[in-house]
Amino acid sequence: MKIAELRKKKDEDLVKMVIDLKKELLNLRFQKTAGQLQNTARIRQARRQVASAKTELHARKKKINSK
Repeated sequence: MKIAELRKKKDEDLVKMVIDLKKELLNLRFQKTAGQLQNTARIRQARRQVASAKTELHARKKKINSK
């Protein structure tokens, strides 16, 4: 997901996205351990998406508090 798309989302949507991605990461880790994971690159993609969403949330929070 592009950063421009993240900036268009509401805070609630970003929080829900982070929660969903963390659940997905947990499932991906279980699949990797069990040897059932087909797309190993998905773990990296999900981690980066979580980081992007959290970064955007933090930037918004910082912007609100600085005013």
